[in-house]
Amino acid sequence: MTTRVMLVSAAAGQAQREVRFDDDGPLSEAGKRRARAAAGALPAAGRGLVSPSVRCRETAGELGLAVRTASELAGCAMGAWRGRTLAEVGDGDPAAVSAWLSDPDFAAHGGESLRQLCARIAGWLAREAQEAGRVVAVVEPDVVRAAAVCALGVPEEAFWRLDVPPLTVTELSGRGGRWNLGLGRPLDRR
Repeated sequence: MTTRVMLVSAAAGQAQREVRFDDDGPLSEAGKRRARAAAGALPAAGRGLVSPSVRCRETAGELGLAVRTASELAGCAMGAWRGRTLAEVGDGDPAAVSAWLSDPDFAAHGGESLRQLCARIAGWLAREAQEAGRVVAVVEPDVVRAAAVCALGVPEEAFWRLDVPPLTVTELSGRGGRWNLGLGRPLDRR
């Protein structure tokens, strides 16, 4: 029994342009155009899921996907940092930003640690692996990174070494608790 999971990173919004911890803002107009242009590029899937963020839901809509919201696919909860720029947080508390980037258990911002995010996504992948077929999920880049870390069985510190551009597809195929990983294919109609 093989499960195929296609993780589509959401199109860009203003928060990404401003290097802002997600504030649940909408897609930019350019992000909407790019997603609309890629509509029809994904194969049919038995299960369609979307992160609860506005940006992910709008991306799924522009792609023309039939999806249900999956709260377990939410991006990393950033607590008091939500909506602030990385520069703002760094100027106010550079030691906290340094700890966030180096300690997978750091959650002093009042949100979720990197280790908690990876564990949550690993649990979701384990549940998906129990059912054969294709899953398409539109998610935040940090969810894609966490899934890659889990699929490869590498330490959480590797999370920061993975870049996930907007509107790319990361494919996981697995059976028997083992995943193969295809990273960052552009989502287009070629």
